[in-house]
Amino acid sequence: MKTTLHKADTRGHANHGWLNSYHTFSFGSYHNPDRMSFGVLRVLNDDEVGAGMGFGTHGHSNMEIISIPLEGDLEHKDDMGNTTVIRQGDIQAMSAGSGIQHSEKNKSHDRQVKFLQIWILPNKANVTPRYDQITLASDSLKNNLQQIVSPNADDEGICIHQNAWFHLGEFNMDKTNNYTLKNPNNGVYIFLLEGKCTANGIALEKRDGLGIEATDKIDFTFRENSKILLMEVPMAN
Repeated sequence: MKTTLHKADTRGHANHGWLNSYHTFSFGSYHNPDRMSFGVLRVLNDDEVGAGMGFGTHGHSNMEIISIPLEGDLEHKDDMGNTTVIRQGDIQAMSAGSGIQHSEKNKSHDRQVKFLQIWILPNKANVTPRYDQITLASDSLKNNLQQIVSPNADDEGICIHQNAWFHLGEFNMDKTNNYTLKNPNNGVYIFLLEGKCTANGIALEKRDGLGIEATDKIDFTFRENSKILLMEVPMAN
């Protein structure tokens, strides 16, 4: 087993006033040659956007972009004609493919919005851009690893152009669980959103990240009430 531990306080940080963002991997003005990616997982940003503020219209191409709201309401608009609001419990995915223009804005004028912005390198270039959004069942995460992203359109969660599987779960203190990799050649990046846990014996606290390679199974013990995101990804594209 090979592991890479990223403690929460080692992440890159940018505070633009309207945007307070923590970067697990190199992004924007934060550049760390030792933290460029974990396999095809290129960006993991922990964003907080001020009331009524947001990202103006901008472009992406050849990237799978997943947004996971943690608090508040985030409005999305794009040049495919989509105007939607994503809230806690929703999962959004956008295949930028051959090129897309979009904007993201805090829908509220009196409270912040917090969300994860995740970029995955695709396994197909220049695909037709695509947008999708789902709402999770209210009890689907309770002491359970719920699949939220997969490569298969007929599987649970949102389909993306990569052999990657994401799972999200909320666990009570002292609960245990495990995850078996879909492909033993992949790696898993664990991001602990809340609480404390151990993953294959390695202790994690709130907002810590842990990459695990060269294993086919991960065992978890939750030391506090916890919320966790698992991202199984190819280590090479």
